[in-house]
Amino acid sequence: MRRAKLQTARFLLLIAVAALAPYVVPAQETPQQFPAQNIPTRSPAMTELKSRHLFTITMKLPPTMELGDTPAGKRRVFTVSGGQFVGDRLRGEVLPQAGSDLLLVRQDGSVQQDVRLILQTDDGTLILMTYRGVRHASPEVNARIARGEAVGPSEYYLRTAPFFETASPKYAWLNKIVSVAVGERQPDAVTYEVFEIL
Repeated sequence: MRRAKLQTARFLLLIAVAALAPYVVPAQETPQQFPAQNIPTRSPAMTELKSRHLFTITMKLPPTMELGDTPAGKRRVFTVSGGQFVGDRLRGEVLPQAGSDLLLVRQDGSVQQDVRLILQTDDGTLILMTYRGVRHASPEVNARIARGEAVGPSEYYLRTAPFFETASPKYAWLNKIVSVAVGERQPDAVTYEVFEIL
């Protein structure tokens, strides 16, 4: 009788274990350690990021248009009324047509740029320049910028990633580069030093 009860208990235990098997979390495994010799050696060409100056661009900014709090965040629109760019390989002016920054103030207080510009070189070529970027600073510095005060670029972070599009054979190389820019905000303008990443 006792043996029959023991066998019944074992049988019920096996059924319970089988029923709970899908819900049992396996023990954490120790992360696999890879020996140092398995880590690939970088090519000498990949040991540092190299760049060369593309141009300095300054854009004139009329007063901002405040759209307010939209589902995406606090939206501000800057139109571009003109400007100029100067570099060793190209130079010209920023046309007022189509120039705007659909700026978004994010929940963390940082600002995201979304810009489209038409550049016209001194030999008449049209180039579309677009970029996304980020500006962030302390709340105090952001308030000074919003009031139109002159704030030095060392007091905030303003970086963008411009891309270019043109039909000109002379400037077709712009279609195939990646660039980065370091910016400085002025009360009624913004200036970027743009660098081609090599």
